[in-house]
Amino acid sequence: MMIMLLEENQLKMSQNPDELNSSEEKLSGLEDDQEENLDNSDQSIRKRIRQSAPGSHRDETPKSSPSRPVSIEELMETAKGVTNMALAHEIVVNGDFQIKPAELPEHSLEKKVRDIVHKAFWDCLEAQLKDDPPTYDHAIKLLGEIKESLLSFLLPGHTRLRSQITEVLDLDLIKQEAENGALDISKLVKFVIGMMGTLCAPARDEDIKKLKDINEIVPLFRAIFSVLDLMKMDMANFAVSSIRPKLMQQSAEYERKKFQEFLEKQPNSLDLVTKWLQEAADDLAKLGHEMLPPHCGDGATGGASALCFTAVQNQAYLKLLKWDHMNRPFPETVLMDQTRFLEMQLELEQLLVVGTVLLVTFSAAGPALIDVPGFAEKIKTIVKVLLTGMHLPSFNLKESLATLGEKVCAEVNSCLSQHGFTPFSAEREAVLKGQIQAVASPDNSICKLIDSRIQKFLENYLASSHQKSLPAIPGGLGPIQRELEEIAAKYIRLVNYNRMVFSPYYDAVLGKILTKEESQIVGKSEES
Repeated sequence: MMIMLLEENQLKMSQNPDELNSSEEKLSGLEDDQEENLDNSDQSIRKRIRQSAPGSHRDETPKSSPSRPVSIEELMETAKGVTNMALAHEIVVNGDFQIKPAELPEHSLEKKVRDIVHKAFWDCLEAQLKDDPPTYDHAIKLLGEIKESLLSFLLPGHTRLRSQITEVLDLDLIKQEAENGALDISKLVKFVIGMMGTLCAPARDEDIKKLKDINEIVPLFRAIFSVLDLMKMDMANFAVSSIRPKLMQQSAEYERKKFQEFLEKQPNSLDLVTKWLQEAADDLAKLGHEMLPPHCGDGATGGASALCFTAVQNQAYLKLLKWDHMNRPFPETVLMDQTRFLEMQLELEQLLVVGTVLLVTFSAAGPALIDVPGFAEKIKTIVKVLLTGMHLPSFNLKESLATLGEKVCAEVNSCLSQHGFTPFSAEREAVLKGQIQAVASPDNSICKLIDSRIQKFLENYLASSHQKSLPAIPGGLGPIQRELEEIAAKYIRLVNYNRMVFSPYYDAVLGKILTKEESQIVGKSEES
């Protein structure tokens, strides 16, 4: 009971982080809180993400044979496998992945119950120590838990430290001293703090120093356990960073194996993938894409077939950046990265507005401002500030664009004056403001132009992902080149990893889809 109350988030990491399997087993205890433990770099974007519930859209999926009945044990085992796979995936693709303690909501019932129970325990400990003579039952149990925590930080080679901890925190001897009235709690606590200072990361030195300034024993015990929790978190993150290189080597096979186990228990788990790839193939067929039939027709082998598969996959991956997350479930094989794809989608939507505003601004100003250092960056900063939160339901795009038009015109006139050019007349200002406000229209031709060029750039980036040379930036996108290439780099890394893991499943599904496409084309040609 004591351990459950005071170390409910204890993380027992491997003593040898160089061994992957051992570290994975230790990390599995962190699965339940992994969603709360992610250290996300772009919290403002992630808060806007509202993921759809796949269960509410099952009627939209392609029909297949019903899943076989499974037992509760099989479902639990499958859920655990998926959770393990998700955790391993997160560690591999998120270089900033860190484990953090779960914090309960301020006014939640769980937090209130925890605080009440903790307070009752510490009040009981204080009452025992104030007895005459003092009672040390609770204090000795706490020392036992502290001893176990300190031992858990040691590596196999820490023989001397292990001996010191075992000798000084000998619970049998401590109990005898307590019974004979010879126990010196302050001396033991001083040893504990010194040992924590030896074992902790440099980032915890200040916390250890604060412990030495606490004189009352009960607050000191509470503070010690608080710092021990931080040290456990440090050890957990050290283990994560240690296993990442080895996990990256094995993660593709590991995820594929776990997904196959899940697929065997849920045979319809590729329904959404099939629909997604079918739509991509249909899109290319409508466009008359050169990589679709007749290249995939009779006699196409090896390279031509692979080219067809790659073209459809690339189109499918591009569709993920235009996904309706509120109304459509995400394909199964990319579900773990839905948040990342949505984040990039939101970034691209904002970048589209930035690019459009810059294009109309430079067009209105003519060649006067094109080469002015820092002008484009100033406009980008203004646009980004005024469009913060543009994906929130409460955001008023028209009002923001009206304000943006005023700010941009003021900046343009200021820059023109500084460089000896004539500022805009009232008529030219009105035209520029109108063009900026027109960005809110879904039929805006300039927005459509910029969007098509962004999509073309990403398509070329996908096609050249295994080449050393990067695709050229299309005309009009120069001012947003840096931001676009940053998004493209993240996008390609995610796509390439997903392709590496799930390509066997994509090949199998596309084999059926493209064979069907081919037979339909042959049938039409025979009829004609």
